Amino acid sequence: MFDPHDATVRRFAAACRRRDGAALEAVLGDDAVATCDGGGLVPAPVGPVHGAAEVARLVIEVMGGHAGTELTVESVNGRAGLTLRSASRAVAVVGAETSGFRVTALWIVLNPAKLDGWHRG
Repeated sequence: MFDPHDATVRRFAAACRRRDGAALEAVLGDDAVATCDGGGLVPAPVGPVHGAAEVARLVIEVMGGHAGTELTVESVNGRAGLTLRSASRAVAVVGAETSGFRVTALWIVLNPAKLDGWHRG
């Protein structure tokens, strides 16, 4: 069965891998919001980031196709989300909320203390 949320997250992931700001903006809702949790241990915005253009810039900086990383679509809180790994260690996990075929909200966990359960091998 077709799941619009899953399809939207997969489009979002593909744009992240290409570091394609225009494609990210196209899949983000105009009023998209991203909230990061760096836990004070890694650089992250202190408050929410608002608007498709600003969220796209943040996502490219944090998630987009860095050398030596793997971005995968996985179940996050029971729905399609993203995991970014470097050498099998999770460096970010992203939960997404969608409406139709647009991403409306992202929760980006960067805090290493919260990522232990996401490491592979």
